[in-house]
Amino acid sequence: MQDLGIAFQTAVGDSGGNLDGRTPLPSNDWLMKRNCSLTPRQAGWFYFSIVCFSTAIAVFFAVWLGAWLVLPFAGLELLGLGIALLAYARHAADYERVSVTDGMLVVETASASRITREVFNPRWVRVELGESFRAPVVLRSDKRSVQVGLYLDPYRRRKFAQELAVALQRV
Repeated sequence: MQDLGIAFQTAVGDSGGNLDGRTPLPSNDWLMKRNCSLTPRQAGWFYFSIVCFSTAIAVFFAVWLGAWLVLPFAGLELLGLGIALLAYARHAADYERVSVTDGMLVVETASASRITREVFNPRWVRVELGESFRAPVVLRSDKRSVQVGLYLDPYRRRKFAQELAVALQRV
C-alpha cells in the first residue's frame, strides 16, 4: 500500500448572500486529497516515453544481435507497468470534501471516476474518532455513517475531527 499525503485546507468565510436579507452563516470547507507526484496526464506521458525507450532497446537486441526473445519479455514488462500506472492514474485525483454551510453538512467523496455526495443535518451528526491510531473519522447520523479523513496522517485526522466538531456545535 502506498504512503498517502494530504493537501488539507480550511476555508472560513462568506457562504454567499441569502435572498431573504439574513446574514449568511459562516462556512467551513475541508478539502482532503492524495498527495500524488504525477497527474493522470503526466503518468500517460511517462508511460509513452517508457514504451518508446524500452521498445527501441528491445528492437536493437532483436534485430542487430539476434536475441528475439527480448521482444516478448519487453512486451510483458510494458504490460505490467501499464496496468500499474493505470491503477495509479485512476486514483491520483481522489479527494474528500466536507462542508458545513447554511445548516447542512455535505460530504463529497471522489474515488476513481465515482463521486458520492451525502447531505446531513449538522445538529444530528456525531463525529467519532476510533481509538486506533489509524482509525478514520466517522460521521454518524441516524443509521447512516460516512468515513472521512482517509488521506490524512493521524495528527491531522485528529485536528480535523476537532475542527469539525467545533464547527458543528456552532450551527
